[in-house]
Amino acid sequence: MDLNTALRELRLLDYLRLLWGDAPWVEPVLDLISIITVSTFCLLIVIFLIWLERKVIARMQDRIGPNRVGGKFGLLQTVADVLKLLTKEAITPVGADWVAYNLAPFLIVMTALLMWAVMPFAPTWIGVDLNIAVFYVLSISSVSVVCLLLAGWGSNNKYALLGAFRAVAQLVSYEVPMVLSLIVPIILARSMSLIGISEAQVLPFALLVPVSAVIFYISALAETGRTPFDLLEAESEIVAGFHVEYGGMKFGMFFLAEFISTLFMSSLFATIYLGGYRFVLGELFNPNYTTGNLAGILIFFIKTFLVYFVFIWIRATFPRIRIDQMLNFNWKFLVPWTLVLVLVVALLDRLVADSGWTVRTLAHLSSNIVIALIALGFARRRAAREKLFEEEFGVAEEIARPMILGSDGHDDHEHDHETHGQPAPAHD
Repeated sequence: MDLNTALRELRLLDYLRLLWGDAPWVEPVLDLISIITVSTFCLLIVIFLIWLERKVIARMQDRIGPNRVGGKFGLLQTVADVLKLLTKEAITPVGADWVAYNLAPFLIVMTALLMWAVMPFAPTWIGVDLNIAVFYVLSISSVSVVCLLLAGWGSNNKYALLGAFRAVAQLVSYEVPMVLSLIVPIILARSMSLIGISEAQVLPFALLVPVSAVIFYISALAETGRTPFDLLEAESEIVAGFHVEYGGMKFGMFFLAEFISTLFMSSLFATIYLGGYRFVLGELFNPNYTTGNLAGILIFFIKTFLVYFVFIWIRATFPRIRIDQMLNFNWKFLVPWTLVLVLVVALLDRLVADSGWTVRTLAHLSSNIVIALIALGFARRRAAREKLFEEEFGVAEEIARPMILGSDGHDDHEHDHETHGQPAPAHD
């Protein structure tokens, strides 16, 4: 293999192995090159992602967006913001826990970067092909909860602490449907390796089990704190959340970790539900088609940015929801129906395991459509009931019920109605 072939096929590491031989220091150096390359890419692409999000949301809202720094497209606006954050004074609040306060920003960026170690960008472009890659991703993403607690607790600020508690409630809650939804593609692929899941998709799993894909996407929105689940930064309630005491580049590191995690969740969705680096249509029409590294990495990022565009679209469209709505939606809707989905998929896949891929696809798609229709019917009835309740009492049912129930658990006004024959008065 010559250098031109290695560059054309994006196999530079294989070329270096041939060039340097099998000395003991070769593999550690190649691993270090891979780590630096992926980490630098993740850190630098955030500059582009912030600019992209500003421009796209501006167009959706009939605005111009950044248009001064770096020409009429504002290409250097994010660079200017980064320079501003780097030059601001680093301040530690009086009474803060110095170790926890300063360690939290670094840890949250490290956890965001560590998840990329198992992401397959192309057939041979992957850090580590773990056979438990999905478990690894879920484990590392859970560490971010500890980072948020460190930030809130170490700041010695009641608003930061309340924001950290709210963040933990949100992240821990939505990890449950995320884990359950990921069981579905694991069952279908019979593998926890991301490459194994990609290679098992004759058709994208988003077409086989669309309900699982939607549940995972909603959970990813909540896990990354994106709209409409951005309760971690509800300024009207808790000022700015767990990072209210952070400024300068320490605040920028939390911002950086959010965008890295959002891009990772987009790439994870593209890998697990859209085939990742594979061009599935080409393989369907041509069984001998193979995806090379260059084509694979292009396909991977096209899918990733399409998914990321939906993140931006949702942010520009939906308003923020209340904390009670967010938790009720998770525990009373997503979790029960995800359990039903996992049970149905596991049983059905066992029954059609020996059938052809066409039969398997139709069976799973039909079951998902039925589950989705039944779930939407339940959701519609519950929403209608809550709307009537709010119209009558002026507040949500979860807020009003403790006010209108007596100490014995019975409605005091219904009791008055029974004893005096008068209708119960309306509540403001």
